[in-house]
Amino acid sequence: MRLLEILPNGDFRLTQNLLDNAIPQYAILSHRWENDEEEVTFEDMDKGIDKGSAQGKAGYKKIEFCSEQAAKDGLRYFWVDSCCIKKSDSSELTESLNSMFRWYYRAEKCYVYLSDVSKRKRKRRLKNSQDSWEQAFRASEWFTRGWTLQELLAPCSVEFFSRDGERLGNRQSLEQQIYEITGIPISALRGSPLSHFSAKQKFDWAENRKTTREEDWAYSLLGIFGIFMPIIYGEGRENAVNRLRNEIDEAPKDKESKDKESKDKELRDTQPKPFSTVPFAPDHDFVDRPEILAWIRDKCAGPGTRAALVGLGGVGYVNVPCSPGARLLK
Repeated sequence: MRLLEILPNGDFRLTQNLLDNAIPQYAILSHRWENDEEEVTFEDMDKGIDKGSAQGKAGYKKIEFCSEQAAKDGLRYFWVDSCCIKKSDSSELTESLNSMFRWYYRAEKCYVYLSDVSKRKRKRRLKNSQDSWEQAFRASEWFTRGWTLQELLAPCSVEFFSRDGERLGNRQSLEQQIYEITGIPISALRGSPLSHFSAKQKFDWAENRKTTREEDWAYSLLGIFGIFMPIIYGEGRENAVNRLRNEIDEAPKDKESKDKESKDKELRDTQPKPFSTVPFAPDHDFVDRPEILAWIRDKCAGPGTRAALVGLGGVGYVNVPCSPGARLLK
């Protein structure tokens, strides 16, 4: 994992590729990508960014914002996907896409930069600025993109900012709006383990999201399902989704699910099977008539069970397992 390091003069530079045990605390940026030519790339950063040309790119403003916000939060390092991954290296790209959920999960802060939301522009038009930016917030394209699903759910701290760098709120303060926009349960937004939600629910969360490359729709869900698999651009969305579903089906269940199933089975195995005791007057002729006994078995015990006649202190009983709708007819 490469990070951007904030220098004493306020500039920033790429670190070397860091091993997991050498990664410092860092902030991470979530954003909707502009056109490729508008994003600052790894190659731009690696050769030493030319501020004169880079500052004209829409992507530079986001990196600068993330650097300034991280510094305010006391963090020296931050990560931005557009320039911290060498996408021309297929092995690095595969590793990065499989690791991305974990990178967002580990971040101290996740800043969501909403390039299509602004307070300042709408303050001039509407008296209620809260309502005005919230309308833009609900309509933001950030909520329609595939990769931003994991960026919403993985980090412990998610904060939303307008394109002007103004803080709009965090995942907790905006949870009702986010729930209404995405349909993701509030319990998931509050950090409940994703293993508590079914595969169908997770696929539903992503159903209407879009990705630039069709295969990315499946790849963007790897971390949501805790799956790791090769990245094969060119295989198409259907094949990528089929591979993902196969991996989900074959993946071992998490320990919490296994423990719950084990406890449920233990409870079922140890729970005594209920019986009903139905008294009737002793009648030796009755006991000796197998056709009547068969009739009782049929009416009281149901198919596949047994009824037993016993004599207790001169009073006859039929002991039969309880079953829905079982009754004794005279």
